[in-house]
Amino acid sequence: MTHLDVAGATLYYETDGHIGKPAVLLIHAGIATLRMWDPQVEALAADHFVIRFDTRGFGETTTQNVEYSNRSDAASLLDHLGVESATLIGCSRGGGIAIDFALDAPERVSGLVTIGSGPSGYPGTALTDREEQLFTAVDDAYEEGDLDGAFRLEAELWGVGPTRELTDVDPEFLQTAYDLNLANTGHVLEAPIPVGLEPPAYGRLGEIAVPALVIVGDKDISVALQQQEYLASAIVGAEGVVIADTAHLPSVEKPAEFTALVLDWLARHHL
Repeated sequence: MTHLDVAGATLYYETDGHIGKPAVLLIHAGIATLRMWDPQVEALAADHFVIRFDTRGFGETTTQNVEYSNRSDAASLLDHLGVESATLIGCSRGGGIAIDFALDAPERVSGLVTIGSGPSGYPGTALTDREEQLFTAVDDAYEEGDLDGAFRLEAELWGVGPTRELTDVDPEFLQTAYDLNLANTGHVLEAPIPVGLEPPAYGRLGEIAVPALVIVGDKDISVALQQQEYLASAIVGAEGVVIADTAHLPSVEKPAEFTALVLDWLARHHL
Protein backbone atom coordinates (compact mmCIF):
# COMPACT_ATOMS: atom_id res chain seq x y z
CA MET A 1 0.00 0.00 0.00
CA THR A 2 1.57 3.27 -1.09
CA HIS A 3 0.31 6.61 0.15
CA LEU A 4 1.46 10.20 -0.08
CA ASP A 5 0.41 12.87 2.39
CA VAL A 6 -0.41 16.18 0.71
CA ALA A 7 -2.20 19.28 2.02
CA GLY A 8 -5.46 18.03 3.50
CA ALA A 9 -5.35 14.54 1.99
CA THR A 10 -3.61 11.21 1.73
CA LEU A 11 -3.28 10.10 -1.89
CA TYR A 12 -3.23 6.41 -2.73
CA TYR A 13 -0.98 5.56 -5.66
CA GLU A 14 0.68 2.64 -7.42
CA THR A 15 3.72 2.40 -9.67
CA ASP A 16 4.89 -0.26 -12.11
CA GLY A 17 7.92 -0.60 -14.35
CA HIS A 18 11.42 0.80 -13.95
CA ILE A 19 11.82 4.34 -12.70
CA GLY A 20 14.53 4.94 -15.31
CA LYS A 21 12.03 4.50 -18.16
CA PRO A 22 9.88 7.33 -19.61
CA ALA A 23 7.09 8.12 -17.17
CA VAL A 24 3.37 7.78 -17.84
CA LEU A 25 0.81 9.21 -15.41
CA LEU A 26 -2.66 7.65 -15.63
CA ILE A 27 -5.62 9.68 -14.31
CA HIS A 28 -8.92 7.84 -13.91
CA ALA A 29 -12.47 8.82 -14.88
CA GLY A 30 -15.05 10.24 -12.50
CA ILE A 31 -16.93 6.91 -12.57
CA ALA A 32 -13.90 4.82 -11.65
CA THR A 33 -10.71 4.51 -9.62
CA LEU A 34 -7.11 3.77 -10.60
CA ARG A 35 -8.25 0.15 -11.03
CA MET A 36 -9.71 1.11 -14.43
CA TRP A 37 -6.17 1.00 -15.82
CA ASP A 38 -5.47 -2.59 -14.75
CA PRO A 39 -5.73 -3.92 -18.34
CA GLN A 40 -3.06 -1.47 -19.58
CA VAL A 41 -0.46 -1.53 -16.83
CA GLU A 42 1.51 -4.65 -17.73
CA ALA A 43 1.94 -3.65 -21.38
CA LEU A 44 2.81 -0.04 -20.54
CA ALA A 45 5.25 -1.03 -17.82
CA ALA A 46 7.39 -3.02 -20.25
CA ASP A 47 8.91 0.24 -21.52
CA HIS A 48 7.60 2.90 -19.13
CA PHE A 49 7.47 3.89 -15.50
CA VAL A 50 3.73 3.76 -14.91
CA ILE A 51 2.20 5.95 -12.20
CA ARG A 52 -1.46 6.03 -11.26
CA PHE A 53 -3.37 7.42 -8.29
CA ASP A 54 -6.84 7.86 -6.88
CA THR A 55 -7.79 11.52 -7.02
CA ARG A 56 -9.58 13.12 -4.07
CA GLY A 57 -13.06 11.70 -3.61
CA PHE A 58 -12.20 8.37 -5.20
CA GLY A 59 -10.87 4.91 -4.41
CA GLU A 60 -8.46 4.60 -1.51
CA THR A 61 -7.52 8.27 -1.29
CA THR A 62 -8.88 10.18 1.72
CA THR A 63 -9.36 13.91 2.01
CA GLN A 64 -10.46 16.64 4.35
CA ASN A 65 -12.94 19.23 3.18
CA VAL A 66 -10.34 21.78 2.17
CA GLU A 67 -9.52 23.73 -0.97
CA TYR A 68 -7.24 21.76 -3.26
CA SER A 69 -5.92 21.52 -6.79
CA ASN A 70 -5.85 18.28 -8.78
CA ARG A 71 -2.92 19.77 -10.66
CA SER A 72 -0.98 20.30 -7.44
CA ASP A 73 -1.79 16.80 -6.26
CA ALA A 74 -0.43 15.34 -9.50
CA ALA A 75 2.68 17.53 -9.32
CA SER A 76 3.26 16.51 -5.69
CA LEU A 77 3.11 12.84 -6.68
CA LEU A 78 5.61 13.36 -9.50
CA ASP A 79 7.89 15.28 -7.10
CA HIS A 80 7.63 12.50 -4.54
CA LEU A 81 8.69 9.94 -7.14
CA GLY A 82 11.47 12.11 -8.55
CA VAL A 83 9.82 12.37 -11.97
CA GLU A 84 10.50 15.60 -13.84
CA SER A 85 7.98 15.07 -16.65
CA ALA A 86 5.50 12.46 -17.83
CA THR A 87 3.06 11.64 -20.57
CA LEU A 88 -0.40 12.17 -19.10
CA ILE A 89 -3.19 9.76 -20.00
CA GLY A 90 -6.58 10.76 -18.63
CA CYS A 91 -10.11 9.47 -19.09
CA SER A 92 -13.13 11.77 -18.85
CA ARG A 93 -12.61 13.95 -15.75
CA GLY A 94 -9.06 12.63 -15.63
CA GLY A 95 -8.44 13.93 -19.13
CA GLY A 96 -9.70 17.34 -18.10
CA ILE A 97 -7.22 17.32 -15.22
CA ALA A 98 -4.46 16.31 -17.63
CA ILE A 99 -5.30 19.17 -20.01
CA ASP A 100 -5.27 21.69 -17.15
CA PHE A 101 -1.94 20.31 -15.90
CA ALA A 102 -0.43 20.55 -19.37
CA LEU A 103 -1.34 24.24 -19.44
CA ASP A 104 -0.40 24.97 -15.84
CA ALA A 105 2.97 23.18 -15.84
CA PRO A 106 3.95 22.57 -19.48
CA GLU A 107 7.55 21.76 -18.56
CA ARG A 108 6.29 18.68 -16.69
CA VAL A 109 4.24 17.21 -19.54
CA SER A 110 5.89 15.37 -22.43
CA GLY A 111 2.72 14.05 -24.08
CA LEU A 112 -1.06 14.12 -23.64
CA VAL A 113 -3.75 11.49 -24.19
CA THR A 114 -7.41 12.17 -23.43
CA ILE A 115 -10.35 9.78 -23.57
CA GLY A 116 -13.90 11.12 -23.62
CA SER A 117 -12.68 14.38 -22.12
CA GLY A 118 -13.31 18.07 -22.51
CA PRO A 119 -11.37 21.19 -21.51
CA SER A 120 -12.27 23.18 -18.42
CA GLY A 121 -14.49 26.12 -19.28
CA TYR A 122 -16.13 24.35 -22.21
CA PRO A 123 -19.47 26.07 -22.95
CA GLY A 124 -22.64 24.35 -21.83
CA THR A 125 -24.09 22.09 -24.50
CA ALA A 126 -27.66 20.81 -24.81
CA LEU A 127 -28.20 17.11 -24.19
CA THR A 128 -30.40 14.89 -26.33
CA ASP A 129 -33.81 13.91 -24.96
CA ARG A 130 -32.52 10.42 -24.17
CA GLU A 131 -29.50 11.82 -22.35
CA GLU A 132 -31.75 14.12 -20.33
CA GLN A 133 -33.81 11.10 -19.28
CA LEU A 134 -30.74 9.16 -18.19
CA PHE A 135 -29.25 12.03 -16.18
CA THR A 136 -32.63 12.70 -14.55
CA ALA A 137 -32.88 9.05 -13.49
CA VAL A 138 -29.49 9.29 -11.77
CA ASP A 139 -30.48 12.53 -10.00
CA ASP A 140 -33.81 11.04 -8.87
CA ALA A 141 -32.07 8.02 -7.35
CA TYR A 142 -29.72 10.30 -5.39
CA GLU A 143 -32.65 12.39 -4.12
CA GLU A 144 -34.47 9.24 -3.02
CA GLY A 145 -31.42 8.14 -1.04
CA ASP A 146 -30.79 5.11 -3.26
CA LEU A 147 -27.02 5.53 -3.38
CA ASP A 148 -26.18 2.13 -4.89
CA GLY A 149 -28.93 2.57 -7.46
CA ALA A 150 -27.64 6.01 -8.41
CA PHE A 151 -24.09 4.74 -8.83
CA ARG A 152 -25.31 1.83 -10.96
CA LEU A 153 -27.39 4.11 -13.17
CA GLU A 154 -24.41 6.44 -13.49
CA ALA A 155 -22.20 3.55 -14.58
CA GLU A 156 -24.80 2.54 -17.16
CA LEU A 157 -25.23 6.08 -18.48
CA TRP A 158 -21.54 6.51 -19.16
CA GLY A 159 -20.36 2.94 -19.67
CA VAL A 160 -23.18 1.82 -21.96
CA GLY A 161 -23.98 5.23 -23.41
CA PRO A 162 -27.27 6.77 -24.52
CA THR A 163 -27.61 4.92 -27.82
CA ARG A 164 -27.17 1.34 -26.60
CA GLU A 165 -29.16 -0.98 -24.35
CA LEU A 166 -27.71 -2.99 -21.46
CA THR A 167 -28.06 -6.12 -23.58
CA ASP A 168 -25.80 -4.60 -26.23
CA VAL A 169 -22.70 -4.76 -24.02
CA ASP A 170 -20.72 -7.63 -22.61
CA PRO A 171 -22.08 -8.57 -19.14
CA GLU A 172 -18.55 -8.86 -17.75
CA PHE A 173 -17.71 -5.33 -18.88
CA LEU A 174 -20.97 -4.03 -17.39
CA GLN A 175 -20.17 -5.65 -14.05
CA THR A 176 -16.69 -4.10 -14.12
CA ALA A 177 -18.24 -0.69 -14.81
CA TYR A 178 -20.55 -1.15 -11.82
CA ASP A 179 -17.67 -2.24 -9.59
CA LEU A 180 -15.45 0.68 -10.60
CA ASN A 181 -18.11 3.25 -9.74
CA LEU A 182 -19.52 1.55 -6.64
CA ALA A 183 -16.01 1.60 -5.15
CA ASN A 184 -16.53 5.33 -4.64
CA THR A 185 -19.75 5.26 -2.61
CA GLY A 186 -17.80 5.71 0.64
CA HIS A 187 -16.74 9.20 -0.45
CA VAL A 188 -20.17 10.80 -0.80
CA LEU A 189 -19.82 12.75 2.44
CA GLU A 190 -16.44 14.19 1.47
CA ALA A 191 -16.63 17.73 0.14
CA PRO A 192 -13.18 19.06 -0.77
CA ILE A 193 -13.27 22.27 -2.79
CA PRO A 194 -11.44 22.09 -6.14
CA VAL A 195 -9.59 25.18 -7.28
CA GLY A 196 -9.90 25.38 -11.04
CA LEU A 197 -7.39 26.56 -13.60
CA GLU A 198 -7.59 30.32 -14.28
CA PRO A 199 -8.12 31.16 -17.01
CA PRO A 200 -9.65 27.79 -17.90
CA ALA A 201 -8.41 25.58 -20.71
CA TYR A 202 -11.13 26.44 -23.22
CA GLY A 203 -9.68 28.89 -25.71
CA ARG A 204 -6.10 28.17 -24.59
CA LEU A 205 -5.47 24.80 -26.22
CA GLY A 206 -3.14 26.36 -28.79
CA GLU A 207 -0.65 26.72 -25.93
CA ILE A 208 -0.21 22.95 -25.73
CA ALA A 209 2.96 22.15 -27.63
CA VAL A 210 3.42 18.42 -26.93
CA PRO A 211 2.14 15.44 -28.94
CA ALA A 212 -1.52 14.82 -28.22
CA LEU A 213 -3.88 11.91 -28.86
CA VAL A 214 -7.59 12.66 -28.45
CA ILE A 215 -9.83 9.58 -28.16
CA VAL A 216 -13.58 9.07 -27.84
CA GLY A 217 -15.91 6.10 -28.12
CA ASP A 218 -18.53 6.41 -30.83
CA LYS A 219 -21.31 5.46 -28.37
CA ASP A 220 -20.36 8.17 -25.86
CA ILE A 221 -22.71 11.01 -24.95
CA SER A 222 -23.15 13.78 -27.51
CA VAL A 223 -21.18 16.36 -25.49
CA ALA A 224 -18.13 14.08 -25.30
CA LEU A 225 -18.22 13.57 -29.06
CA GLN A 226 -18.36 17.32 -29.62
CA GLN A 227 -15.53 17.95 -27.16
CA GLN A 228 -13.31 15.39 -28.87
CA GLU A 229 -13.75 17.17 -32.18
CA TYR A 230 -12.91 20.49 -30.54
CA LEU A 231 -9.78 19.13 -28.84
CA ALA A 232 -8.58 17.48 -32.05
CA SER A 233 -8.93 20.74 -33.97
CA ALA A 234 -7.68 23.15 -31.30
CA ILE A 235 -4.53 21.34 -30.11
CA VAL A 236 -1.87 21.82 -32.76
CA GLY A 237 -0.90 18.51 -34.35
CA ALA A 238 -3.31 16.46 -32.25
CA GLU A 239 -4.41 13.07 -33.54
CA GLY A 240 -8.11 12.33 -33.17
CA VAL A 241 -9.37 8.75 -32.92
CA VAL A 242 -12.93 7.44 -32.57
CA ILE A 243 -13.14 3.87 -31.25
CA ALA A 244 -16.15 1.96 -32.54
CA ASP A 245 -18.70 0.13 -30.40
CA THR A 246 -17.73 1.63 -27.07
CA ALA A 247 -18.83 4.58 -24.96
CA HIS A 248 -17.05 6.45 -22.15
CA LEU A 249 -14.66 3.69 -21.01
CA PRO A 250 -12.95 2.31 -24.14
CA SER A 251 -9.83 1.34 -22.18
CA VAL A 252 -12.04 -0.96 -20.08
CA GLU A 253 -14.49 -2.19 -22.70
CA LYS A 254 -11.98 -2.55 -25.55
CA PRO A 255 -8.70 -2.99 -23.63
CA ALA A 256 -6.66 -4.74 -26.33
CA GLU A 257 -7.62 -2.22 -29.03
CA PHE A 258 -7.07 0.75 -26.73
CA THR A 259 -3.71 -0.51 -25.43
CA ALA A 260 -2.39 -1.21 -28.94
CA LEU A 261 -3.47 2.27 -30.05
CA VAL A 262 -1.71 4.02 -27.18
CA LEU A 263 1.45 1.92 -27.37
CA ASP A 264 1.75 2.65 -31.10
CA TRP A 265 1.26 6.37 -30.51
CA LEU A 266 3.83 6.44 -27.70
CA ALA A 267 6.37 4.64 -29.89
CA ARG A 268 5.83 6.91 -32.88
CA HIS A 269 6.43 9.99 -30.72
CA HIS A 270 9.34 8.47 -28.81
CA LEU A 271 7.56 8.92 -25.51
